[in-house]
Order: sequence, then C-alpha cells, then structure tokens
Amino acid sequence: MISVLILTKNEEQDLPGCLSSVAWSDDIHVLDSHSTDATEQIAVGFGARFTRRVFDNYAAQRNSGLHEQSYAHEWVLILDADERIPRPLYEEMKAFLASAPAPIVACRIRRRDFLGRTWLKYSQLSPYYIRLVRPGRVRYEREVNEVLRADGGIHDLREPFDHFPFSKGMTHWLNKHNTYSTMEAEQVLRARSQRGSLSLSRALTARDFNERRYYQKELFYRLPFRPLLKFALMYFVKLGFLDGRAGFIYASLQAIYEYMIVLKTRELEAKESTPRCPGSP
Repeated sequence: MISVLILTKNEEQDLPGCLSSVAWSDDIHVLDSHSTDATEQIAVGFGARFTRRVFDNYAAQRNSGLHEQSYAHEWVLILDADERIPRPLYEEMKAFLASAPAPIVACRIRRRDFLGRTWLKYSQLSPYYIRLVRPGRVRYEREVNEVLRADGGIHDLREPFDHFPFSKGMTHWLNKHNTYSTMEAEQVLRARSQRGSLSLSRALTARDFNERRYYQKELFYRLPFRPLLKFALMYFVKLGFLDGRAGFIYASLQAIYEYMIVLKTRELEAKESTPRCPGSP
C-alpha cells in the first residue's frame, strides 16, 4: 500500500535502523548521492532498490526521487536515514490510505527531533512536515531547507515519526550545517534580487502551512539581529527552556547556524560589489 523513498549519502550507521522501521513495505527505494561507505551493501541486503544520482541540490534530489523512480504503490513515504517510523504511525497511515479521499494528495506528519535521549518537544520551530505523498501531485522548491508544494488537499496525521539529527555526533551536525549555511546565503541573495518573492500578506495569511512557511523564511532573512531573534524565539517564545539543557544547546546551535548565514551573505555581497580589475575573468 505504501512505497518508501530514503535519501542517503554515507549512511551506513543510520540506514539499518531506518530500513528496519519500514520493513512492512514491499517497495523500498534508496536514492544515494554516491556514498563511499557500506550504504549500498546495507540497502541491497535489506532488499531495497538502490539508485545513484549526482547531488546538485536538495530539492532537485528529492524531485528526482519522486518523479524518476517507478513505484509499486500510489503513495510514497519520504524519509532520511536518521528518521524512524514507529508502528502506531504506520497503522494510522494504513488506515487512512484505505479510504483516502481523491482530493487529498499529501499527508503532514509531526516530526519529533531528539538531542541525545531528549525529545525537543518545545524547541522545534516547524515540527510538521509533508512526508506521505502522491508523487505526481507534489514538487519540492528551494535548493536547501526545501519546501514541498502540493497540487491538492493535505491531511494531517496524528501520530509522529522520530528524527535523530545528532546520531553521528556534534561535529557531523556542524559540518552539515556549514554546508546548509552556504546554500542558504546564496538563496538569500537570489531572493533579494527578486523582490516579487517577498509577500507579507502570504507570510501571515496563506492557508497552506508550507506556503506560509516559505514566505515567512523570506521575511525572516531581511530582519536585523536574526541570530538573537532566533534564539529568543526558540528558547523563550516557543518555551524551549522546558526541554532543559538540551533545549538551550539546540537553541544556541540554531542561533550559531543563523549567524553563519548572516556572515556568508555579507561575504557574498562584498564579493559582488567589489569592482573587477580590467582583464580579470
């Protein structure tokens, strides 16, 4: 009833747990960005269909996975290797899809992020994600921190899935967000060159959660003191302090990530405004 798409790059540590959590599916696809570890052997060992694609950006990779694979079922569940599907969520998905209305093309699911053994219950800014979809009716946009657009109705499921972003350690998280921040800085400059993408009304009133989040991000990138604002939002407004030490660490890391975007955006702006010497490429 449900096919599964898992995106990977050197995921020999996390992939076995992810695959085990979706062992109920008879159609599991792993789209890999040319791993150099045992990711392929693990995927094939679990009976998954393994495909490689050269990574260009996150939206393109996910769109390729959704639109260029041949799935056995109408609905596809999209996962990363550090995510797990608890049994109650599977049972809810199965029950819903047994009689899903035709206008519904996607399902939004709450993601529970963990730092160590602590569920960051309050610290997450956007805990809801569209992950169960009819592939032909959805498409990802934005190269990083991508947003999924659905051509039809979206149903909210009650049961959550679990995410372990620190499973490979703090260094891995920081390295990954170093890459993210570079891509985000480039996205910020593109957005600023296209003023039509800024819409206060859509950021506040758009009926679709993902559309609202998209325009909120574009507004957020134009605010001063963003790193401090992000920390205050996560730690005080969203009550992240109730997550204890883990909540403080996570809010601090997100503020650092935001400051990396600010610094890299300034650096790119400085490069663009620097006059080139005659004869330089």
